Amino acid sequence: MPAPITLDTPLRYAGPPPKACDVVVLGGGVIGVMTAWFLAERGFSVTLCEKGRIAGEQSSRNWGWIRQQGRDLAELPIMMESMRIWADLSQTFGPELGFRQEGVMYLARSHKEMAGFEAWMGQAQAMGLDVQLQSTGQVYDHLKGAAVEWLGGLFTASDARAEPWAAVPLMAQGAVARGAVLVENCAVRRLDVQGGRVAGVYTEQGRIGCEQVVVAGGAWSSLFLAAEGVHIPQLSVLASVGQTVPLPEVFAGNAADDRFAFRRRQDGSYTVAPGAVHDFFIGPDAFRHFGAFLPVLKKDFKSTKFHPAAAKGYPDAWRTPRRWEGDAVSPFERLRVLDPKPNLRALSQVQDNFAKAFPHLGRPALQRAWAGMIDTIPDVVPVVDRVAAISGLVIATGMCGHGFGIGPGMGRVVADLVADHPVGHDLHRFRLARFSDGTRLVAGPTL
Repeated sequence: MPAPITLDTPLRYAGPPPKACDVVVLGGGVIGVMTAWFLAERGFSVTLCEKGRIAGEQSSRNWGWIRQQGRDLAELPIMMESMRIWADLSQTFGPELGFRQEGVMYLARSHKEMAGFEAWMGQAQAMGLDVQLQSTGQVYDHLKGAAVEWLGGLFTASDARAEPWAAVPLMAQGAVARGAVLVENCAVRRLDVQGGRVAGVYTEQGRIGCEQVVVAGGAWSSLFLAAEGVHIPQLSVLASVGQTVPLPEVFAGNAADDRFAFRRRQDGSYTVAPGAVHDFFIGPDAFRHFGAFLPVLKKDFKSTKFHPAAAKGYPDAWRTPRRWEGDAVSPFERLRVLDPKPNLRALSQVQDNFAKAFPHLGRPALQRAWAGMIDTIPDVVPVVDRVAAISGLVIATGMCGHGFGIGPGMGRVVADLVADHPVGHDLHRFRLARFSDGTRLVAGPTL
């Protein structure tokens, strides 16, 4: 039976890496893989280095949602493009990808939530999204046998789902077919910067000469960048997920309220998760970026479980090194895959809430549970930009739990950013300088 990808997953791309290429992509999640895919299509020689396994972290541990609904309005055009790319990928890879457009339904228990839905809907409809407000009766038409007294909902019929454990490895195959070189168990330790320009990278398998580097390292990006003197306010939160045993269908798409979320899977089971609850591990960066994250923290304080320290080797663990040289073992080799333990208490509450919502199904048994570390930014939108201080360095990180769905579209954008081609979207909100130029950070929608 498929499962989240770990170090026990067989090595598929053993290398060795080439001595030189045009671009090195750091990170084998969906953003890095699709960036490599599109760079290869544009004729670049590209090498993707992954310290552990392709999709070994959040890209195989997410909910499997592909949603336009609820996006920051600066992300929405890229996400709408991404949906079109997902449809093309489905034609390429077939049913194994798990892509189906069955819609996303947000459910409201309060009038305040409904007002938020309506306000976002008006702006999204103006951008061409097929999103509609739903009455209580319409919600119950969608969710068979539901017993919760939801006041209404927000529904986007064109939103979709896919199977994360299968999708990103398939994308990796597609990138290789287009000429990209992928190497697992190959941590990039440091940049080789000469005269203020990228000249290569130092990896555990040797130096790779290159003119450009894309940092798409997810939860590890800020640790890598800080060693190069580039600082971004990025922290990570733990999100727990479970898979039920097969159950009768109550909704073919994805749905969530403030207490639980679920997605129908190909095998008839459901992916379930807390609607808002997550765990946060306090470390040095938490103190360093406390002020920047305070507005978001105030909103999510009740739904956040705080822990005094992360596990050994985690990016913001107290004893994780912050400095190392290119010829020395780095933190990325010491912990190749973030494989945190899920919060079983939170998942137990999800089981209870699912049973209250669908009493005819009873309390769903879980056949497995897992967790992932989500890289977050204070305004809940990513950093996608060139680094002015180091020519040839591009950042694509901080997808804030939204990376799986937007990954194909964002990969196309990043590839064209690297290629100095028109990206077709306004990236101003995602610029690196917003953290230092006095810009007031405004958090994206918390729908």
